[in-house]
Amino acid sequence: MYYEMNIAGCNRKLPLCPLNEELMIGAFVIIGDPELTEACAAALLKLVPEYDYLISAEAKGIPLAHEMARQHGDKKYMVARKGVKLYMTGVFEAKVRSITTEKEQTLYLDTADAALMKGKRILVVDDVISTGESLYALQELVKQAGGEIVASAAILAEGEAARRTDIKFLETLPLFRADGTPIV
Repeated sequence: MYYEMNIAGCNRKLPLCPLNEELMIGAFVIIGDPELTEACAAALLKLVPEYDYLISAEAKGIPLAHEMARQHGDKKYMVARKGVKLYMTGVFEAKVRSITTEKEQTLYLDTADAALMKGKRILVVDDVISTGESLYALQELVKQAGGEIVASAAILAEGEAARRTDIKFLETLPLFRADGTPIV
């Protein structure tokens, strides 16, 4: 089963994936889709205020953050990693339990990146906002670093997230019943 959408002028068929016996989500993946990534980055940049740096979470948010930074002319963007890497000089961390992940995860921000963010205007971006848990974790890292969050944005707002007024997004992605019908 698939859900067809037009996102930033690009038609895509999202496979429906079961979360449990009663609920499915539309799988939205921009990794490996440069046409969609470029179009979504351009559309989101029209919605967000000016910023100094943007941050996203590893891994599906990386292509979006990269393309938004490239189109905006940014020299750097930040990625909250799912594991501590050898190059990190120290870390800030925040816990997250995403709708698409089985167990709790931790996002890590390098203290070198955090130092750059201190006192700066930060844009938080992700591919999809559903429960908001990943978004909250990213916001927590920005706060720990001393950055000022100017906006939070995503390509899609899934389910209840579409009713939120504190995020900017391009399209609404419904949740689905086990038979594939959208939950409105």
